[in-house]
Amino acid sequence: MSTGSGGAGTPAGGTGIRLHAPAPGWSVEADVVVVGSGVAGLTAALRCAAAGRRTVVVTKARLDDGSTRWAQGGIAAALGDGDTPEQHLDDTLVAGAGLCDEDAVRLLVTDGPGAVRRLIETGAVFDTSAETGEIELTREGGHHRRRIAHAGGDATGAEISRALVEAVQDAGIETVENALVLDLLTDAEGRTAGVTLHVMGEGQHDGVGAVHAPAVILATGGMGQVFSATTNPSVSTGDGVALALRAGAEVSDLEFVQFHPTVLFLGAGAEGQQPLVSEAVRGEGAHLVDADGVRFMVGQHELAELAPRDIVAKGITRRMLEQGVDHMYLDGRHFGAAMWEQRFPTILAACRAHGIDPVTEPIPVAPAAHYASGGVRTDLDGRTTVPGLYACGEVACTGVHGANRLASNSLLEGLVFAERIAADIVSHRPASHGPGIPVPSTGPLLPAEARLEIQRIMTAGAGVLRSADSLRGAATALQALYTAALHDLDAHGKTAEPGTDTWEATNLLCVARVLVAAALRREETRGCHWREDHPDRDDAAWRHHLVVRLSRAEKRALVVTPTDSADFPSVRHPLGTEMMEQRP
Repeated sequence: MSTGSGGAGTPAGGTGIRLHAPAPGWSVEADVVVVGSGVAGLTAALRCAAAGRRTVVVTKARLDDGSTRWAQGGIAAALGDGDTPEQHLDDTLVAGAGLCDEDAVRLLVTDGPGAVRRLIETGAVFDTSAETGEIELTREGGHHRRRIAHAGGDATGAEISRALVEAVQDAGIETVENALVLDLLTDAEGRTAGVTLHVMGEGQHDGVGAVHAPAVILATGGMGQVFSATTNPSVSTGDGVALALRAGAEVSDLEFVQFHPTVLFLGAGAEGQQPLVSEAVRGEGAHLVDADGVRFMVGQHELAELAPRDIVAKGITRRMLEQGVDHMYLDGRHFGAAMWEQRFPTILAACRAHGIDPVTEPIPVAPAAHYASGGVRTDLDGRTTVPGLYACGEVACTGVHGANRLASNSLLEGLVFAERIAADIVSHRPASHGPGIPVPSTGPLLPAEARLEIQRIMTAGAGVLRSADSLRGAATALQALYTAALHDLDAHGKTAEPGTDTWEATNLLCVARVLVAAALRREETRGCHWREDHPDRDDAAWRHHLVVRLSRAEKRALVVTPTDSADFPSVRHPLGTEMMEQRP
């Protein structure tokens, strides 16, 4: 951020809050900086570079080490005979439990098949039928048709990542790996001017630096590490959402965290990233059973084990509570060894590595944090409420997922909206008025050890099953962490030592506080937000979105505002409408 008309060193539209960090010691100039190297980030980078824009990709680990490569099931699109975008739209709207933005969903399902074909042209190789040569399609929860394209059996994400990384390297796009993004740079009028970042001791650059660019695309993935047990990699610490909030952007629907129903159960005390057992296993006919072999999902939903994920996660949790146990089982023994080895080699290997053989025994499973349906609020071209700042993929809230993401829509969303962002940047070249200079920080850093405390607070108070009491307890505990750090800063001028661990812990606290505030406010059960004290869906009172921002006037306070209806609110820049005109 830079000093400007916002007063007191705060640019117009910003919050004046940024992470404590050394001043940038190096810089790179670009037209576009993409933060993240999953399907959304690399697709956007390729499209921008192909149009002649100087593009730099910044990624927290290696280019191929984001969340995309962990995706097992596949990518959903109406590619099969008899399937249509309209049917895909219907399934998505049902899964989203009344809170999807229908315009966004229609765009997704209509543009989706073409986006998948362009991904294939880029080099991604999907599994095909030996007889027909057509793409093999499977089925997952919430889908009434087979429309999930997969690669390598259950290694779809790894194949997509491989193809996109090779394309980026072949295109000669500049990349900065092992780099944690810190804060947005803006000019005096609040327009995007780039980002600050910290390179963790490898590559051409080292330490804190800056990429100056009038367009920033956040594709930083999710925030699954806010919970103790998650399917997300360790880098998923909500950095993009936290950066956007500090920059003055709005976030929405953060209370809707999807817990994947079938994660390999490694014990009651297991923490960190857990092995996922893809929904495609159930799509091919595996059954959820309890210890007695009873298929408890039969009769709970017309699709039984293939109900939308929120329903299956609730069904598993209910059965565990009824029986006083901490896991259920997924039984695919009837597949036989050959099918496990050919269709699900990654899952088979992960299970066997933990002493479970799915060929001969049921797999112990339990829900774990998987996907954030909400995020940084955008319009249909990926534009946020900060001019020049875009978001796509899991970090964004486009309105596609509503209260619960339909299985395998995430990779498709990343593809479709990344292409739209690139088209918008190419047709409306963003312009900042200066390079942007970071202002002095006013926010405290948390010590690294706070990360585990945040995870345990969130798991206990804001997990699959929530209540007013559990959420208030979580809010109080999170506030205590923040108040202690703030007191040390305000009263003694002390804060934790700047570094990757403390920056990540601080980002996790930021997104955790927003999630809990929204979850406490939403007094109903809808989609993947399950309130045991409000067990019913309440359309009359709650069929709307909650928009959250950091207050500039009220010192660091969270402001939670409900929308007037279920319609996804339009994105409006505080600086005017000149950059918000829709393309014809």
